[in-house]
Amino acid sequence: MAETIPAGSTTDGVIQVGQPTDARVSAPASYDVADFPVPHGREEDWRFTPLERLRGLHDGTAVADGGVKVEVSAPEGVTVETVGRDDARLGRAGKPVDRVAAQAYSSFEKASVVSVPKETVLTEPVRIAVHGEGGTAFGHQVIELGAFAEAVVVIDHTGDATLAANVEYLIGDGAKLTVVSVQDWDDTAVHAGQHTASVGRDATFKSVVVTFGGDLVRLHPRVVYGAPGGEAELYGLYFTDNGQHQEHRLFIDHDTPHCRSNVAYKGALQGAEAHAVWIGDVLIRAAAEGTDTYELNRNLVLTDGARVDSVPNLEIETGEIVGAGHASATGRFEDEQLFYLMARGIPADEARRLVVRGFFAELVQQIGLPELEERLIDKIEAELEASVG
Repeated sequence: MAETIPAGSTTDGVIQVGQPTDARVSAPASYDVADFPVPHGREEDWRFTPLERLRGLHDGTAVADGGVKVEVSAPEGVTVETVGRDDARLGRAGKPVDRVAAQAYSSFEKASVVSVPKETVLTEPVRIAVHGEGGTAFGHQVIELGAFAEAVVVIDHTGDATLAANVEYLIGDGAKLTVVSVQDWDDTAVHAGQHTASVGRDATFKSVVVTFGGDLVRLHPRVVYGAPGGEAELYGLYFTDNGQHQEHRLFIDHDTPHCRSNVAYKGALQGAEAHAVWIGDVLIRAAAEGTDTYELNRNLVLTDGARVDSVPNLEIETGEIVGAGHASATGRFEDEQLFYLMARGIPADEARRLVVRGFFAELVQQIGLPELEERLIDKIEAELEASVG
């Protein structure tokens, strides 16, 4: 069933649609946490985030006491290493762009590095399990693909923790990397992370970010291009429940000619004080002639009391592009959709589940792993069942 959400519509939830800003051009980037002032909530990058719920990740008061276990399962031919802070592969994708990411970079002790050799095509995914066991932790991961390699990586976050972590994707020339990052935390977890992808010449990067659990999740996916011909597809789905804060802040930096990007994030919200934030920043610099980009955000508000802030930003510094655009829409169920299904004998609760499942179906199919797709659909339906109950 086709979705119908009127653009810029207003519901009992709160919706904000933003305008382009040049903040990203002048935003600081540094490995040193001292280069970032402590945020107070009035800054553009922090105005939607409830700082008191970050448990000190933003102001330096959080102290690492363990609490997160990382396990990597990889097919034959893949190298998995635990390295120290002095490893030359760390930090190559890009610098931290906010204080929490810089704190994570300054505080981790060991990093995990997963390397896929050049021209290696994996037939099974690399699986990284990040499990919280209580407490506070800082982490760092690097996924590196050699030239013309192909891989799928699944990063699964579960359990309870207060975690600040950076993930780097180094994608060699002609390589193809698909990453599925699932945030299925317990309801008490806090997770702040920066994901930075460096895309090589004629390389392809596909990211699927799925967020369900956690008291507060704040993710910052970023893409930079190292040479012409790079392609990036960023997909995301989130289900924000009662009292949860889920924030996804994307930035795609087109500073290289003839590269492409496509962004599509969808979210559903239910329950009092459910708050979802989606920021989509795309910058096309003067040197990036031949750029083709589009970003889309859709939100489905299921109950009263939910809030959505959706801010698509597009800056263009050259007229020599293939295409550029963005769209944002938030709304409730269309009564016609529910009536259509109920008129054919489908109960109201089941009709509601079918509409939400159809809303997310296109993005779930981007994962390409049937067992994971089924798990996520089951999770969505469980969330809906809980709200009915």
